[in-house]
Amino acid sequence: METAVTGPGQAPGQRQDLGLGITATGLARSFGAVRAVENIDFHAAPGKVTALIGPNGSGKTTLLLMLASLLRPDAGSIRIQGIDPSADPRAVRAVLGWMPDTLGFWESLTSREILTTVAALYGIGKAQARVRAAELLEVVNLGELADTPARVLSRGQAQRLSLARALVNDPSVLLLDEPASGLDPGARVQLRRLVRQLADSGKTVVISSHVLVELDEMADAAVFLSRGKTMRSQSLAEAGAQSRGYTIASLDLEMLRVALVEANFEAAYRGNLENGGGSAKVKLIGEVQAAELLGRLAGAGVPVTAFAPTSGLLEETYLSLEDEMP
Repeated sequence: METAVTGPGQAPGQRQDLGLGITATGLARSFGAVRAVENIDFHAAPGKVTALIGPNGSGKTTLLLMLASLLRPDAGSIRIQGIDPSADPRAVRAVLGWMPDTLGFWESLTSREILTTVAALYGIGKAQARVRAAELLEVVNLGELADTPARVLSRGQAQRLSLARALVNDPSVLLLDEPASGLDPGARVQLRRLVRQLADSGKTVVISSHVLVELDEMADAAVFLSRGKTMRSQSLAEAGAQSRGYTIASLDLEMLRVALVEANFEAAYRGNLENGGGSAKVKLIGEVQAAELLGRLAGAGVPVTAFAPTSGLLEETYLSLEDEMP
């Protein structure tokens, strides 16, 4: 997935001016007596990766289906690149790339044939479709399996093919639902790089995932959902400035304790305070305070062996919202 994805006539590394992005306000959607989405406000900006985060049953998939023009909201409004998907779903689908969590393939067709067939559905000519399919198969590291029937692909390979299919029409907006599911560690790293490349080219990227540490690596902002409602919208810069737990390990736990007391930090300790090493957990506000404390400990001669956050940025926000979740 190292190859940059470019549109027709676009040089590698050239940023597209794709504008607008996604805006949704006051969304609601029920299935009979079940209220899957009750009141969701959502915005995803062009050139950014926006993470969609929430527990199972929070409304993430229903929201994505509405954004993809596959479900009509019962209330509220959606604009994709300024277009209302309820009023003009065809226009929205022309600018949209949609990768659901699981989506079947034509099992008897090869990876290449699947992509050229999807390209034809978008009105792309045969010659250009073959070129596009070959390019995307290389992007997702399926070039060697281009002429292999889809039925023999592994879960991870099928996920990569699904991502390639979402990119066939060179969309300005991408909706990715659990795209890393089934991928091995190396493919996950490559996926993160590709997602960043797509956003850096100007595309609006929305990604839903349960692996919050991975989202830390590629997201610019996050929207947190619970029981069909928006709980918080937050940039990664805002997440980095919030209170966050840190674990500090030292060869001399008592020396660490004395230094933390002198610096007016409350901590929970684990280890031998009388004669030995251990660790302390403290709450720090932002990276600036963390850097200041680490410098102070080093200046006091405390033998620190590890100094790191106990959780990722988005995980910290998620955990802090748990008490607020209905």
